[in-house]
Amino acid sequence: MRRHNYIAWVLLGITVLLSVLLYRAKYIPQKTAYNSSAIMEKISYVKDLSLVKYTYSGVISYKDYMKFMNLQVPLTEKSFLIRYNGYVKAGIDMSKATVTVNGKSVKIGLPKPQIQETVIDEKSLQVYDESMNILNPIKVTDYQNAMVAEQHKIKQDALAKGILTESSDQAHKFITSLLEELGFEKIEIDEISSIILPGNEIKKK
Repeated sequence: MRRHNYIAWVLLGITVLLSVLLYRAKYIPQKTAYNSSAIMEKISYVKDLSLVKYTYSGVISYKDYMKFMNLQVPLTEKSFLIRYNGYVKAGIDMSKATVTVNGKSVKIGLPKPQIQETVIDEKSLQVYDESMNILNPIKVTDYQNAMVAEQHKIKQDALAKGILTESSDQAHKFITSLLEELGFEKIEIDEISSIILPGNEIKKK
């Protein structure tokens, strides 16, 4: 009699264990094991989230003279003012990132952030106080040179304000959060060298 009771309890225990395992398999999501390729595919989609954009509105003041032997020639001054809107954009090229996965540990190599665009919107340009000097008329190249110089100025201003650091911090925070959600317990993010991207253009919208 006792032997039959023992067998019954064993069978009952096995039945309960199988029920629990079946329930876990059906209703409790299991964490997926991610390899380097899968992680790379996911972080490549956060490209735009690492972008930081500073907008600018300003006035360009241009003045020049004809010169003879490095001396300004009297009555040859030409000048103008340009009001403009523009922006500087920085970010990280996530397609150049590297990923190494080892169990619950992951190491990410991110390219350094770069200035990706320095733009003055041509449609926003308003020109004031143009000089009408017959001896030294204003040329198209004068406007172009003035805007290129202004682009360099706002780019340097953005760098001084820490636009690259802000872009890097934003990328680190998002990627860390993403990897934590994927179940990684040890996350290491380092910077790797990258190719400097072009940063200056005048944009037509």
